[in-house]
Amino acid sequence: MRCLIVDDEPLAHAVLSDYIRKVPFLELVGATTSPIDALTRVQQGEVDLVFLDIQMPELTGMQFLKLVERAVSDHKCRVILTTAYSTYALEGYEHNVVDYLLKPVSFERFYKAVQKLLPPIQSAVPASNLVPDTTQNSLIEPAPKDFIFVKTEYRLQRVSLSDILYCEGLKDYVSLYTPAERILALQTMKSLEEKLLPHQFARVHKSYIVALNRIESIERNRIYINHPGHSQAIVPIGETYRDAFYRLIED
Repeated sequence: MRCLIVDDEPLAHAVLSDYIRKVPFLELVGATTSPIDALTRVQQGEVDLVFLDIQMPELTGMQFLKLVERAVSDHKCRVILTTAYSTYALEGYEHNVVDYLLKPVSFERFYKAVQKLLPPIQSAVPASNLVPDTTQNSLIEPAPKDFIFVKTEYRLQRVSLSDILYCEGLKDYVSLYTPAERILALQTMKSLEEKLLPHQFARVHKSYIVALNRIESIERNRIYINHPGHSQAIVPIGETYRDAFYRLIED
């Protein structure tokens, strides 16, 4: 499927372009900040799937959907919405969008969305993190990711996994503690946990995730983490997570 990214954030272009290249049945044909340019390409039949941001200058995502509604309803061009705001989800589905991706988007969530475009037999393939092997036209596993993107108040910020000491949930926000700074991310603990590699991080409490290689000691259901330049951090182990965490440590 020929894909077009329509977003006014260059960083969103980079993330989605990388995801598209990892999926064998998708082909990136362009990325633009102009919904007017995108509308022209859709009307000319150059695009099968649009990854569409909602909040843009010139033309909003919802206005774009209304202008190409005939093409969308005829399945000539499908749309997946990508936005930092969940308020437009219901309205988007009224316009027959394939899915609604809330930024920052993980690859697993992206892959689940594009699988909806496949026939039932093909879409039953597990949504593992795969990339195309262009030499043999098959699938191979990529190198493990070593960073994630998190949504802060003004931007998507890249965070190296090796820098994360621990994460603390604060209702609709998550604090990521690194040796250099504290990063306040606009997301939930659940969405962050899905991004982190299970062999590197562990959920130990409803409000805490810790980097396993940063644990200095464990005593009386409390985890002690060395925080360079600060006093030692103490993270509680919740009752719900205790048994699984200790099994992980033993292994």
